[in-house]
Amino acid sequence: MRREELLDAAEDLLCDQGSAALTLSAVADRAGVSKGGLLYHFGTKEALIKGMVERLVEEFDQLVAAQSDTTYTERYLGATLAAVRSGRLRRWAVVTGASGNLYLLAPLREAMARWHREGLGQEPDPLASQIVRLACEGLWDVASHDPGLNSESDLRALEGRLRALLKAPAPPA
Repeated sequence: MRREELLDAAEDLLCDQGSAALTLSAVADRAGVSKGGLLYHFGTKEALIKGMVERLVEEFDQLVAAQSDTTYTERYLGATLAAVRSGRLRRWAVVTGASGNLYLLAPLREAMARWHREGLGQEPDPLASQIVRLACEGLWDVASHDPGLNSESDLRALEGRLRALLKAPAPPA
């Protein structure tokens, strides 16, 4: 059993039954492996949660890097919309709900700080860029809890408006 499949099993368990159901035995059962097989990859529940956090950070970084837009904020927006459209963003809610331990969430907190500061000095309008990035967080959070809320036409309209905000001339200071 591969590490990724174990992480998938843990996420599926969390989505289906909530954080109280996240035990190593339950994850092993869900993955169809022995508890020893799970322990080979993740020695503790905390290691499993940390693995989920690290994976979601890595995957979102890859989504951002895959975007062809010019500015970081445009790539961040594109990555967010790609995640929403793919349904991959349930991981944010799953991991956040699974861990009340700030140590385990540290990689996510560090990534969020990086994502919201990255390249702001090079943006045509840093304030508009911050607004767009915060709007992405709101979209991500709402879609995590209600994936069917926004239709594709809603997402296209939202994307158009946010991209327009990034292209608008900055108001005088």
